[in-house]
Amino acid sequence: MRRKIPSTAALSTFEAAARHMSFTEAADELALSQSAVCRQIAGLEDYLGIKLFRRSKRGVVLTDAGSAYYRQIAKRLDEVERDTLDLMARQGQGGTLELAVVPTFGTRWLLPRLPDFIKHHPAITLNLSSRTRPFLFDDTSLDAAIYAGDGNWPGAVATHLMAESLIPVCSPALIAPCTRLTPQELAQLPLIQQSTRPYAWRHWFESVGYVPGNELVGPRYELFFMSLQAATVGLGVALVPEYDLADDLATGRLIIPVPHAAPSDRAYYLVSPEHKNENPVLGTFRNWLLGQSRAVP
Repeated sequence: MRRKIPSTAALSTFEAAARHMSFTEAADELALSQSAVCRQIAGLEDYLGIKLFRRSKRGVVLTDAGSAYYRQIAKRLDEVERDTLDLMARQGQGGTLELAVVPTFGTRWLLPRLPDFIKHHPAITLNLSSRTRPFLFDDTSLDAAIYAGDGNWPGAVATHLMAESLIPVCSPALIAPCTRLTPQELAQLPLIQQSTRPYAWRHWFESVGYVPGNELVGPRYELFFMSLQAATVGLGVALVPEYDLADDLATGRLIIPVPHAAPSDRAYYLVSPEHKNENPVLGTFRNWLLGQSRAVP
């Protein structure tokens, strides 16, 4: 059955006219006459059976239906253009992977390892965007995501990468260097809270058998990266993932006041929509990622 899709010329003309809110400016951008733009818009409205623009004293404005249609069409035309340019640049070789990552993991763990991936797979481009919470893949152009959770993501295939444990860190300016504190002494210091993990400190203190009562009190930050920076400048003690603290500890930017890492209720997973799970580019990245995660001490 023939697809119900308007011509790309009509959609491109509509997108330009809607973006500029002007048929004249759209005509200038597309190197068309204003009458040609009017004909394309009129033809699209006839095809859809609905008005996309209405006349006003200042020119044209989108109808409610036109505004909603514009938001969807603009996004899809951008995707088509991106995919076309990528294919032209690669001449059909390799591919592109659109990946969402939790920010701190992406910045501190994944990015330092990507030179190895590029070295072994130079024909694959990896584009990263940050997401802090689960989302619906159908609403995005993403191929996969790395997130911290329990692996339960409806409509997606989850691959376990590594477990997570949380450990307290702070600046050596906050306590005397080489000092080891008791949990009771630690509780007297400012405890930096993670807004995405509101009970992390309570779970950590429970794991050492002591709950001070003030474990939920302290300045809140959304990202682990923010908490790490706050700890580095002496604002308090941060409770952060243990997976990549080597550089901070080696340089002395951070110290561990209580050498106890508590297992988290989360782990890191690579998740992808079920219909994209057999994508060969995704498979290549997944295999590399598993090799890197297994190499973590």
